[in-house]
Amino acid sequence: MRDSSKSLAQYVREMREQVGLSVQGLSKKTALTLEQIEDIEAGKDLFLPATIRQKLAKGLKVNPAEIKQYERTMLISYDSITEEYMNSVKKAILEGQTENLRCPICSNPLVTKIVKLYDLENNLVFHPKAQCSKCSFQIK
Repeated sequence: MRDSSKSLAQYVREMREQVGLSVQGLSKKTALTLEQIEDIEAGKDLFLPATIRQKLAKGLKVNPAEIKQYERTMLISYDSITEEYMNSVKKAILEGQTENLRCPICSNPLVTKIVKLYDLENNLVFHPKAQCSKCSFQIK
């Protein structure tokens, strides 16, 4: 049962100590960087991508769902994000200018890719996608 007074940072730190690992030990066991573990335990990360949650759960010997209970749910309002912004990000991705793209919600770097699809007439179409490296913002 989840302790509602406990944060994700507190939960991860307590579970790490219960399994007898240092921060460095958990980093090695999970294949997460030392910085990622430190950020989680410092309370900088309130929401974890599924892959990080799974690695962390394996290292802490818990179910990923247990960790998810302590994450803060991010409710993103796309109303404040203009269509012009979204189109400019898509254009930058297609032009390969992705190094300075930041999330409009939390200002962390966007992870980008271009998906190659075929339309109904079998023409190759390039579709830009982006997701935030920290929060749940994404461009599909």
